[in-house]
Amino acid sequence: VQLQASGGGLVQAGGSLRLSCAASGTIYSNDIIGWFRQAPGKEREYVADISWRNNRKRYADSVKGRFTVSRVNAENTAYLQMNSLKPEDTAFYYCAVNPNGRGYEFWGQGTQVTVSS
Repeated sequence: VQLQASGGGLVQAGGSLRLSCAASGTIYSNDIIGWFRQAPGKEREYVADISWRNNRKRYADSVKGRFTVSRVNAENTAYLQMNSLKPEDTAFYYCAVNPNGRGYEFWGQGTQVTVSS
């Protein structure tokens, strides 16, 4: 599976962006699509994930209530709607696939999100 994240950009604090994660190859029903981010000088951190089969969604506490993860199976695409953005959300955002609970094995190239104050 190859993944391509897109939709990043520069936005003012309080604004919104929607990231897309397009997968080429097969996403299986037991797979999970995850979103992660990495800010300069910091470790990569988990943001959210969604189950391809039952649409179960999970979020990091730092984004809960502001970010929404979704997927369109027919498009092989996952989305991350980010609202009420804060400067501390500035990071490179990646999507990844966790196939059948084996851990995240496939990573996209990522997209930059910059939130100005």
